[in-house]
Amino acid sequence: MELLGTVMARSGAALTVAMALLWLLSLRLRNASIVDPFWGSGYVMVAWVSALGTTGAEPRRAVVLALVTIWGLRLSVHLLRRNAGHGEDPRYRAMRRGHGARFWWVSLFTVFAFQGILLWVISLPLQVAIVAQGPAGLGPLDLLGIAFWAVGFVFEAVGDRQLARFRANPASRGRVLDTGLWRYTRHPNYFGDAAQWWGFGLLALSAGAWWVLISPALMNLFLLKVSGVALLEKDIAERRPGYREYVERTSAFLPWFPKEARR
Repeated sequence: MELLGTVMARSGAALTVAMALLWLLSLRLRNASIVDPFWGSGYVMVAWVSALGTTGAEPRRAVVLALVTIWGLRLSVHLLRRNAGHGEDPRYRAMRRGHGARFWWVSLFTVFAFQGILLWVISLPLQVAIVAQGPAGLGPLDLLGIAFWAVGFVFEAVGDRQLARFRANPASRGRVLDTGLWRYTRHPNYFGDAAQWWGFGLLALSAGAWWVLISPALMNLFLLKVSGVALLEKDIAERRPGYREYVERTSAFLPWFPKEARR
């Protein structure tokens, strides 16, 4: 692989600068939530920084650049729209209260540096697939990776859209979204995100880098056990009547037909 170590160092440096600038902006705005919309576009930045001045086997390289750009920009725009006008996310407000006057400094490490390191590690399949010198053409693993990405993109984008429309409807207040993709999985957007990253992993695997599968595995871990399903469902049943019944009949992550309601 062409100068993979150099490319990884360069992308790491770019992320360090980007996160430092975001942190400084967050201090001025008193809003650490601005790191969230960067999550998608950060991967786009890493991909294009990796492509700068390098070559790689085509058309895999072009496919990866296109897919990550579509995914990352859509996610960033979605999060910007969702967060607009709502102030700082409750997670960061709780951290701000807990750390008090030290939060301005602590946030550099616990929020911005941590997410920057995580983003860099998870982006490894992108960097590998972009600079890998072979094999040329698209093989079965590449096609499977593209299929995973396509399924995941539909679930994430459509799931986000269905949830946004549900929340915008005053009649939905206190109710549970259990129609559309949300009928088959309680978290179609998280499932979609995971599927896309397994797609990127397969594209890198096709280039001969089996070790980068740590990236989708790590993404799965966070989506299921840390910042995704586990965090969101921690107290949602207390806030939304009917959610326990929804949990009983609906798959948590992998899409599947709902169970029949218990009598």
